[in-house]
Amino acid sequence: MLAKIGLRTKRADISARLGTKLELSADLSWLSKVRYSIFGREADKGLLFKLFIYVILIDAAYIYLKPVLHMVTSMVKDGADLLDPSVNWIPRVVYFGNLQDAWAWLQYPKAFGLSMLLSVSVALLQTCSCAIAGYAFARLKVPFKPVLFFFLLITFIVPLQLTILPNLVFARVLGVLDTVLPIIVPALFGLGLKGALFIIIYRQFFSTQPKELEEAARIDGASVYKVFFRVMMPLAKPAILVVFLFSFVWTWNDFYLPSMYLANTETPPLSLGISRIASMIRAQAEISGPSIFTEPISMATTFLMILPPIILYAFAQRWFIEGVERTGIVE
Repeated sequence: MLAKIGLRTKRADISARLGTKLELSADLSWLSKVRYSIFGREADKGLLFKLFIYVILIDAAYIYLKPVLHMVTSMVKDGADLLDPSVNWIPRVVYFGNLQDAWAWLQYPKAFGLSMLLSVSVALLQTCSCAIAGYAFARLKVPFKPVLFFFLLITFIVPLQLTILPNLVFARVLGVLDTVLPIIVPALFGLGLKGALFIIIYRQFFSTQPKELEEAARIDGASVYKVFFRVMMPLAKPAILVVFLFSFVWTWNDFYLPSMYLANTETPPLSLGISRIASMIRAQAEISGPSIFTEPISMATTFLMILPPIILYAFAQRWFIEGVERTGIVE
């Protein structure tokens, strides 16, 4: 009888110990889950790391979006909202008069057409000419190719302001000053800083393509031109898209070349028209004093200027990001 009682006591003690161990293991398992959820099993998998990343992304987005939001809210304010210090971000009344004035002062349809003509023409010509040069530097056996590539890199060093005077004299001699030809024609040959950058982008892309594709095409009897146009160019769609968008936005925002070649035109492109409107506003302020509508009109002209590139990027952002990754620009 005593043996049975002792055995039961031992069993009870063992059960109590097992229960305590199970409770401890459950507590440890729960603590491990909490630790893994906060810190993660790896450094970039935890909640703390994700929270840190989101804070950085939100801050960066705020830095870039705040000027655009300020621009949009400022250009739709009327006189009462502009004079009321309590109205900061959200106006009481949406007023489109500033936008209409900016539209009229810019002569927006004509200026937009001229800017679009310049940007699309330069982008198309640079996309084609720089692709040919980039393929030659990447694949073809050209005499003195290292020397030519060295001269190409020198174009990054020589500023545009150093060569603008002889170019202006040359354009005046040819009688093409105050026309779009001095801006469009150099793009046909991939000249300038933009051309050098785009040639390097194409060279980087074509250098990463397998040589077996060209060898197979040449075995089938394809010439250099067929290899380039039928084999390499279809593969270079990411590079083509990146170069086209870069060239388009670069030319669209360019102020220096239009101010040199198109200074005396009646309807300038948008980049030059904004500068003229700013000069008019400053001259008017010197005569009649500052106006409360100075800032809204300036914001409206800037909004009309950046609206087309924003729309273009909204539709092409996915292909643009893929193109940047595949062309090796991030390297």
